[in-house]
Amino acid sequence: MDLRKIPAVVGGSQADRRGVVLAKSIPCKNYGIKTGEPLAKAKEKCPGLVIVPPNYPLYMKCHKALMDILREYSPLVQSFSIDEAFLDYTGMEEHFGPCLKGATLIKNRIREELGFTVNIGISTNKLLAKMASDFTKPDRVHTLFPQEIPSKLWPLPVERLFMVGRATKAKLNELGIFTIGDLANYNRELLGWKLKSHGLLIHDYANGIENSPVLPNDNIQMKGMGNSTTIKFDVDNKKDAHKVLLSLAETVAARLRNEGYKCGVVSVSIKTHEFLRYSHQRKLAAPTDNTNELYEIATQLFDEAWNGEPICHLGIHVSHLYPREFTQYTLFDNVKKGAMLSSLDRAVDNIRKKYGGHSIFRATYLYSGMSPMAGGVGTEDYAVMGNIL
Repeated sequence: MDLRKIPAVVGGSQADRRGVVLAKSIPCKNYGIKTGEPLAKAKEKCPGLVIVPPNYPLYMKCHKALMDILREYSPLVQSFSIDEAFLDYTGMEEHFGPCLKGATLIKNRIREELGFTVNIGISTNKLLAKMASDFTKPDRVHTLFPQEIPSKLWPLPVERLFMVGRATKAKLNELGIFTIGDLANYNRELLGWKLKSHGLLIHDYANGIENSPVLPNDNIQMKGMGNSTTIKFDVDNKKDAHKVLLSLAETVAARLRNEGYKCGVVSVSIKTHEFLRYSHQRKLAAPTDNTNELYEIATQLFDEAWNGEPICHLGIHVSHLYPREFTQYTLFDNVKKGAMLSSLDRAVDNIRKKYGGHSIFRATYLYSGMSPMAGGVGTEDYAVMGNIL
């Protein structure tokens, strides 16, 4: 059975409250099924929907194989996500032919050697190439050069534009903006006054303006990292919420130390059982990579932000990263205590690296039913744009 040709989705565990659509086949579009919606809702739309669990090791294996092929066609390849990448084809024409021929060669080789299909977008910058790659699927090559913007890009609904989500779409609709062309031709100064810097950004995007280079991921400075987790039960008290935040602080702080950074800004995100999302952040007087300090800050932010509703999802995100060697103490810091906590963190990290992540954990998680180290392991927030060719 080819899941690509029937209504099928990859979905998380409903028992663990992760029952959402993570990815969908093209036939799902006929039923109005959307990525991110609850599996129960998707099954209401299509009773015969096939649901398969995620297989992350397989995805990473396919991602690596894809990247290996792309690097044969250019030294400048940037991974954007597990299923997207950007390739600078400048100067490669003499080796593989014009860009359209090269893109077709790459697309066909991926299909024949790896067994899955890709769409490739071609343009003069990352934004337009990404938009082109989202045109008609599957197994297609599309161009979106600047002269094609009025005919190919502007007629599309404004929510199809990169960086225009549901909330932004609603604000744009209130202004009478319904297509990307409406946005492109809207008064820029007024849009900036209404939507601030984000309005100016999407106005540029609607006009095809985007100038960031394609950077191999090894050359991209990390801007931030974070972990979040969906909780198996509704959290309705601070004690349980703090336990979840502690498990997230464990993983985020460990990742900071592993990457050699300290953070200058900490943010806590909350999602209620009614899927209302909000967050709260703080700039630190001095950067940190300490688990206890990160946890204390996170709980303070949570206590200040939480409105008392039952919670189904919590997250910690850190940004404004500095190399670990950069250490700035304030007059109120206990330097000796900080050194002791750093030594403790290093010891715990070493034990976990040698014997596994759950080889040592805090006693508060005994018989709690909660994970002592919650969240994923992937980094995030690299430079966001990139073109596939």
